[in-house]
Amino acid sequence: MPKLLVIFGVTGQQGGSVAETVLADAQLSKEYSIRGTTRDTSSGQAQELAKKGIEVVAASIEDPASVRSAFTGADVVFANTITIYDGHTHDHEVKQGRVLADAAVAVGVPKYIYSTLPNGGKNSNGKYKNMGHFDGKAGVEEYIRTLPIESAFIALGSFMSNFNASLAPHPAGDGTYTFAAIVSPQVKVPLVNTAGDTGKFVAAILADFPRYKGEVLSCATALYSFEEIAQAMSKASGKTVAYRQFPVDIWKGFLPPLMSDHIVDMLLYFEDFGYFGDNTEEKVKWSAEQARGHLTTLDEYFQAHPLNLA
Repeated sequence: MPKLLVIFGVTGQQGGSVAETVLADAQLSKEYSIRGTTRDTSSGQAQELAKKGIEVVAASIEDPASVRSAFTGADVVFANTITIYDGHTHDHEVKQGRVLADAAVAVGVPKYIYSTLPNGGKNSNGKYKNMGHFDGKAGVEEYIRTLPIESAFIALGSFMSNFNASLAPHPAGDGTYTFAAIVSPQVKVPLVNTAGDTGKFVAAILADFPRYKGEVLSCATALYSFEEIAQAMSKASGKTVAYRQFPVDIWKGFLPPLMSDHIVDMLLYFEDFGYFGDNTEEKVKWSAEQARGHLTTLDEYFQAHPLNLA
């Protein structure tokens, strides 16, 4: 009998990537059957996954009994939480993460994979206090490590998909485009194609859980500077895209109020201490070598997801 992998949030970017990767993997598709949770089992995405042989069940953080039911019988659970920017981001992360972990322990799940992030507050020695979902997820990771369950962790780099949304370049008014932030052009961030590549890191853990027990995979293809990101945008779009470093007080005004302090602290933390803290580059390199499959470069991402600059 195959082992049961339960994916919490199977219709999301992370959960969907894990499901698709396992289904496409010659070894893991035989080793694991998949149960995925979603709020709405009647959605088109949920129905498509069901057609591929995934058992899709309803579960919600707000209903812990539904989570316990979904996790019952699992050999491994992959869990990730949704970031909510409403002024209480940290608290939401902790509450969600603990509900999921407690449910897994309650029904006797033996192995647990959690999508965490580095603790920016600790890594910065308290300098940056508005790290929201970073510190919240890190706090949940610390909590999971105290529980009677075997655990392993992934920590995703910055999402490439942000460049088609909140970090998309804007017209500069002279036929060129501006990619803007508050950090130096040389600051590097680890980038990951979340929907395409998350599963490749989780698959490495699923294929050899004892090897990665207690480890954190720092998930990214590579580190890219903000200047290199702008160059990749130019290459992909055929338009001139230049990176521009804005003063904090000006750039902060472009952000939604409930997100602004968090986004500012997050970027300044990257500049001062590195996304994953000490040895960020080495952590990314090692983790990329563990991934089960080719990781998407930024050029490849833009080929598949054009910026469509007018």
